[in-house]
Amino acid sequence: MNPHGQHDAATAGTAGACPFHAAAPDVDHEAALVSASHPKQATDATGASADDRAGRRHTIATDTSSLLGAALDLTSHLDVAEALRNFVDRAARLTGARYAALGVLDSRGTTTAFVQVGMSEEEQEILGHPPRGHGVLGAIPVDGPLLLEDLTTHPEFGGFPPGHPPMHSFLGVPVRVREKVYGRLYLAEKPGGFTGHDADDMMTLAEAAAVAIENSRLYAEARSRERWIAVSQDITTTLLEGTEEEEALEMIAARLREVAEADTALIILPSVGEAWACEIAEGFLAEDLIGLVFPPDGRAMTVLKEKAGLIVDSLTRLRTLRLRQLAQFGPALYAPMMLRGEGRGVVLLLRKIGRPEFDQNDLAMAESVADQAALALELAGARHAQDVASLLDERARIGRDLHDLAIQQLFATGMQLESARASLADRGEAGLATLLEESLTSVDEAVKQIRAIVHSLREPDTAVVLVERLRREASLARTGLGFAPSLLIDVDGAILSGDDAERSLSDLVDNRVDADIADDVVAVVREGLSNAARHARASSVQVRVSVLGYGPTGRVVVDVEDDGVGVDPSVSRRSGLANLAARARRHGGTFSVGANERGQGSLVSWQVPLN
Repeated sequence: MNPHGQHDAATAGTAGACPFHAAAPDVDHEAALVSASHPKQATDATGASADDRAGRRHTIATDTSSLLGAALDLTSHLDVAEALRNFVDRAARLTGARYAALGVLDSRGTTTAFVQVGMSEEEQEILGHPPRGHGVLGAIPVDGPLLLEDLTTHPEFGGFPPGHPPMHSFLGVPVRVREKVYGRLYLAEKPGGFTGHDADDMMTLAEAAAVAIENSRLYAEARSRERWIAVSQDITTTLLEGTEEEEALEMIAARLREVAEADTALIILPSVGEAWACEIAEGFLAEDLIGLVFPPDGRAMTVLKEKAGLIVDSLTRLRTLRLRQLAQFGPALYAPMMLRGEGRGVVLLLRKIGRPEFDQNDLAMAESVADQAALALELAGARHAQDVASLLDERARIGRDLHDLAIQQLFATGMQLESARASLADRGEAGLATLLEESLTSVDEAVKQIRAIVHSLREPDTAVVLVERLRREASLARTGLGFAPSLLIDVDGAILSGDDAERSLSDLVDNRVDADIADDVVAVVREGLSNAARHARASSVQVRVSVLGYGPTGRVVVDVEDDGVGVDPSVSRRSGLANLAARARRHGGTFSVGANERGQGSLVSWQVPLN
């Protein structure tokens, strides 16, 4: 006790092993002082002296004042945890109970939080966990108190666990918030036992606690809404700054986890075919959840179809949970990423087992931010398309300028030179005529070069042979992988080795693989290397491109193999492996993702006929 008669913070724990928490029992000090400071006097017909009657009135007034003060003090707290601690402490002091505790209940009636006074830290450690709210504790009525002279005689009493202190007198009171039982107040071991007056006082105090809890909840909601709005503004700023799609989604997941006080945040996006997979994961067990494929008839897909979010009180209690990786979590919140009525993905927020459930305010705000995440995908795709279009437009403009201005001027100059050459030849000045002839040849060569440049600007990759394009992709992948991948290119088994024979093999590759298929080959290699860098956690990656045979009977095969943990066959980035499968189908070819022959790592295999 401090000088003001309040318990020290060290003796008022918020999580204990039994229904009650440590503090020395308080007694009615005012009443004790009244009886001890006055000598025995004359009594009335009832046997009470005038001073006794005055002392009784003083005690009643003091109790009423204390109760009113306790109620007013409770309603002044805006922090829920502080309000609950104050409530339990006040209840113990007003009744003189040695033990007092409050069990906060979830929607199923299970204790999710526990505040207690009365037991030492050693006793709490022996008991291990707080009561779950069954037995005598579960028998407390929802609309009134439970008053027992000896709780061990109650039919629902199931015995004390080892190390539990003996308790007999008992008073239990429900704490109702908005017509629902928020929790239960437990009081035990009052000298002389609890009275009906104690029960009435505690019901009154519980009503004040309900007001305090509701005020704290509303205040917490307002603060939470402010944080959600701040996150929404940050996301908007990020989108306007033109951040790349993946970076924007990672930022959204991180901020959502923070503001929702979740342990893990997932963003689920379309994958290969009809599958949907976790593409972005942030927080607890994030690495294990990346690439997790969600079933087509699961909750995530139901949220997308119904275009409405969903709160799950505990994933561990679900009998239909198909993803064992999610069984390690308790409360969950699903929010669809909607854009113009179309589902683009799902945000999944998770909390560890035993943590409080998400509420409707969390869901409403998460749905709003999830819609912004869908907008991030849309803007990123539009921005990429705009960048490509701008680049192509600029190249087309330069090509037109070169064609319309430079070539035309060269043609005009050539015509003037040709006229001058003919005039000099007629005059017999053969030397000057020959010089002009050479100049005309140079002009013709310049025209050819400009035309080649114009062609290159219109189709930038067609000016580079396929072999060089593949080597460029392997070189660029070094940054993402952290090492240089191995690249092997062969024609009918003959490997390009960099010697004098390579030029002819490179030309052979270009002759057999037409431009359309060549573009797809480059895309396959790029995506295969990207997936290896993103998912495989490999120490080596090998790319092999084989050109076998000619024409419709021939084929080109692309294999990307790594020695990492592998990529699940159904997992990809949103526009990754699905696009490669579509490219293969377009040419009448095949595409597969799976484990390699050694069973270590993964193998991406893509092949199409040389039509």
